[in-house]
Amino acid sequence: MGITTAMVKELREATAAGILDCRKALEVAEGDFEKAVDYLREKGLAKAAKRMDREAKDGLVTAYVHGGGRIGVLVEVNCETDFVARTDEFHTLVNDIALQIAAMHPRYIKREDIPENVLERERAVFRAQALEEGKPEAVAERIVEGRMEKFYKEACLLEQEFIRNDEQTIEALLKAAITTTGENIIVRRFARFELGESLGE
Repeated sequence: MGITTAMVKELREATAAGILDCRKALEVAEGDFEKAVDYLREKGLAKAAKRMDREAKDGLVTAYVHGGGRIGVLVEVNCETDFVARTDEFHTLVNDIALQIAAMHPRYIKREDIPENVLERERAVFRAQALEEGKPEAVAERIVEGRMEKFYKEACLLEQEFIRNDEQTIEALLKAAITTTGENIIVRRFARFELGESLGE
C-alpha cells in the first residue's frame, strides 16, 4: 500500500512524531493508522501522548471585573497544549467567555450540570403557571417543555447566544475554536460574583 503525504500528516498531527518516523511507522504498519500509532509509542517517538484520547488540561484561568468593580468573574478554559494557550486567539476566546458570564449570568456550563431538584422545581413552577393560565393538562405539558428549553438557553453558558454575535451560541464559538486550533477546548468551571448578592443566589 502506498503511503501518502496526507497519511503522514495525519499521523504527525496525532502523535507529534517526526515526519520520517511517521512515514516509517506507516510503512511498517502497512498503512494501518492505529498500528502506526502503536509502533511510534513503542519506540518512544509519540511525543504528544495519544492526542485522540488526550484531556484538555492546559489553558488559562482569567479574572474579569466589570461595572466599576460591581461584577467579577473567574473562569478556567482548557485546551490541550500550552502552545495554543499562549496564542492571542485563545486569550481573546477566554476573555469573551468571561465577558459573557459577567453580562449574561449563566448558572451552569451545560444542561447536564443542572441538579435534578432544580429541574423538578422549574418544571413544577412552569406547570403551575400554565394551569393557572387555564391551559388543559396536555397543553400545559407542552408549554412546560417549551419553557424548559428557554430556561436552558438562559441558565447554561454553552446554550446562550454570544453577546458579540447573537447568531452564534457559546457552544458554536467553542466548536469554531476547536476547528481552528485542532485541539479540544472546554470551559472547565467558572464563578461569578455580584456586589451585594445573597450567597444563596
